[in-house]
Amino acid sequence: MKLHRILALLARHLYLYRRSLPRIMEIFYWPFLDLVIWGFITIYLARYQTQIPGFVAFFLGALILWDMLFRAQQGITISFLEELWARNLMNLFASPLKPSEFLVATMAMSIFKVTCVSIIMSLCALLFYSYNVFMIGLWLIPFVLNLVLTGWVIGVFTTSLIMRFGQEAEVLAWSMVFLFQPISCVFYPMEVLPGWLKPVAWANPASHIFEGMRAVLGGGGSPSMSLAWAVGLNGLLLVAAVGWFYRTFAYCKDQGLLVRIGE
Repeated sequence: MKLHRILALLARHLYLYRRSLPRIMEIFYWPFLDLVIWGFITIYLARYQTQIPGFVAFFLGALILWDMLFRAQQGITISFLEELWARNLMNLFASPLKPSEFLVATMAMSIFKVTCVSIIMSLCALLFYSYNVFMIGLWLIPFVLNLVLTGWVIGVFTTSLIMRFGQEAEVLAWSMVFLFQPISCVFYPMEVLPGWLKPVAWANPASHIFEGMRAVLGGGGSPSMSLAWAVGLNGLLLVAAVGWFYRTFAYCKDQGLLVRIGE
């Protein structure tokens, strides 16, 4: 073994971090994210443990709903990546296929994934932990629909970034949704967050869904206001994300990036 060859290969990999935000995030953001999330969970349990009836129901319900959001996002981004990996993107958009038709197809695929995952997770939770996700009642339907819409917002935006920046941004297909996890209040209420972060969380539709879920499970009354905020924010953000997708698609088409993407 030669030291200079080892150092050369090491330098080669270190140079990749100079202008790669996803790689830098891998070192700094994701460990920080784990610390923040579990720190907020610890604060929540320490502060409210005597006021949380059946905290297992809170956590399992939150986990199942969060995974629905995650799969809704992945249904769009992974469908796009599969076309990218197959070198089929140029063929698709050289055909009469419209961007709107492409988005609708990926959203339909997203619904399929969410349905399959929801059935599997609900059955496993019932069999292994005697947890019935339907204890949330009929509120479960608008909760899930809004989480799917939030997943679409993140998925369409992520797809736009991958289309614009190519292979460099592919890691975002799996990681983008977790950027929003600390402000989604999945496992803890919004009041646990520091004051400066609460307005940011308030602008996130997912945080209102999980706040509503805790209100239902805790017997705190109707989550109608939380749902109203989630619907309004989802509608606004989905229109913005789709508009951004169209703008990015037009730019990539004009610059010839659709031909070179994934190369």
